[in-house]
Amino acid sequence: MRIDPQSVHAPEIGPVWLNSSPLTLRQLRGRLVLIDFWDYTCVNCLRTLPYVTAWHRRYEPYGVQVLGIHAPEFYFSRAPGVVEAALGELGIEYPVMLDNDYTVWKLFANRYWPTKYLIDGEGYLRYAHFGEGAYTETEQAIQELLREQTPGLSLPPPLPLVRALDEPGALAFCPQPSPEIYLGHQRGRLANPDGFREGELHRYDLGAGPQADTPELAGLWNSLPDCLTVGSRDASDPSRLCLLYSAAEVNLVCCPSLSQPQGRIDILENGAPLPEAARGADVRVDAGGRTYLQVDRPRMYRVVNRSTFQTALLELRSLTTGLQLFAFTFGSCLGGQE
Repeated sequence: MRIDPQSVHAPEIGPVWLNSSPLTLRQLRGRLVLIDFWDYTCVNCLRTLPYVTAWHRRYEPYGVQVLGIHAPEFYFSRAPGVVEAALGELGIEYPVMLDNDYTVWKLFANRYWPTKYLIDGEGYLRYAHFGEGAYTETEQAIQELLREQTPGLSLPPPLPLVRALDEPGALAFCPQPSPEIYLGHQRGRLANPDGFREGELHRYDLGAGPQADTPELAGLWNSLPDCLTVGSRDASDPSRLCLLYSAAEVNLVCCPSLSQPQGRIDILENGAPLPEAARGADVRVDAGGRTYLQVDRPRMYRVVNRSTFQTALLELRSLTTGLQLFAFTFGSCLGGQE
C-alpha cells in the first residue's frame, strides 16, 4: 500500500536495542528506512525473513536501513537473551529493537505480525504492507524511493521469489487451512464439555469426540492465561491433547518446563506415528519408531509438513511436567514447498 508523500510523518522509535546502540528515526534522516514488525515465534514472520534479510544485504550499500521491531506474542519472547539467541539462529544482522510494552506498535497503530513500513529520507511514511506476500511489490517500492532520492540510480532486478506459495494469487487455489489455535484460557477454547479449569491442575477426560479445530484434553493439565502446562508424570497416564485439523503444515509454539531444560512430546497422527513424508523439520524418531519433539528452548516447532492438504487427527502426549504449549499455526496446500 503506497502512501502519499508528505501526508504522514512516521512516529519515533524506542530506546531498547539488542544488537545495536540506540537508534532514532531522527538520526536516520536522509536514509530510506524499512521497519519490520515481527515476533520470532510467528510462522508468518518467519516466512518473510528470507526477503527482509536479503533486502538488508542488497540495499544497505545504497543507504537503506532495515530495522526490526520485535513485538512479543508470548511472555518468554520478552526476554532479551531469548530473542538474541533467535537472531543468531535466524541470521539477522540488522538492528532489532525490543518493543515489549508495544509502545512503538501503538504509535504506528499497528495490528499485524508481520508488517512492513517504508519511511523516506524526510521521515514520511511512504509504503505499508500487512502480512505475508507482495515481496516483489515491496522491493519495487524500495527501488522507487531510492530513485526518488537519486534519479537514474542503477539497481538490480527484484529478487526471485523463494517459494511457490509467494506467487501472487497462489493461495486462491488452496483450501483454507485451520486457523491459529491458542491453548491458554484467555484466548483458547476446548472440546471438553466443562472447558478450561483456570489456574489449577485438573484431570480432563476424553468424551466429546474430535471437533474441527478445537483441542480436546485428557490426563492432568494446568491451564494458564496464555498456555497449557503438562501435569502428568505417570507413563501409563500421559497428558494428551487431540486436535482434528485441516492443513498441509502444522507448527507448535512451546517452551521447556521451568524446572527441566528439555522435554519430550510424542506425536501421533490418526493413532500412529507420523509417516515419514509428513514429518516436520523438528520431528525425531526413537528406536521404537515413535515420532516426537525434543523441546529444548522456547520457539516454534515444525510438526507436520506434507505436500498435500489433508484433514487428520493429531495427538500429542507428554510426561514432562511443566512443559508449556502456547499455540498451533497451520499452512496451506503449498506450505511445505520451498
